[in-house]
Amino acid sequence: MKRWITKGLVLFAVSLPPAMNAPAEDLRSGVYAEDSRMQRIRSFFRKRKCPAQRYAAEFLHASDRYRLDWRLLPSLALIESSGGKAFTNNNIFGWDSCRQRFSSVQAGIHAVAERLANSPLYQGKSIDDKLKVYNSRPHYRVAVKRVMQQLEFETAGF
Repeated sequence: MKRWITKGLVLFAVSLPPAMNAPAEDLRSGVYAEDSRMQRIRSFFRKRKCPAQRYAAEFLHASDRYRLDWRLLPSLALIESSGGKAFTNNNIFGWDSCRQRFSSVQAGIHAVAERLANSPLYQGKSIDDKLKVYNSRPHYRVAVKRVMQQLEFETAGF
């Protein structure tokens, strides 16, 4: 520890353990390290060469925090941005027809999760009903639910 004295103030420089300096995703990865859902999300996206695999823990954190099905957010990301391959404004969900800007992909994950859970348009609705509001085209619901099934069953053995 270093000590500096400046105009009567004593300042200490403290080195934080590496985990305290780590980005939130790294910390969340540790929390979810033993969670099979995280391994499934990563495996699913890795198999498809999707950059969104790096957000597996963030998807889970947001899903758990807002009590959403853990498969919903990654499935929407796959449908809307090919799993993070093509997006703008840190918006991997195509939220607001891609016009919504987020400060980071992680912020976008949490903003969309919060809205899916708490907005009067979505609150208390089934996945089918949430998807009808999210995108009213009938084939959209089918596509998202197909991805959700793949995420659950295709990766069961990782």
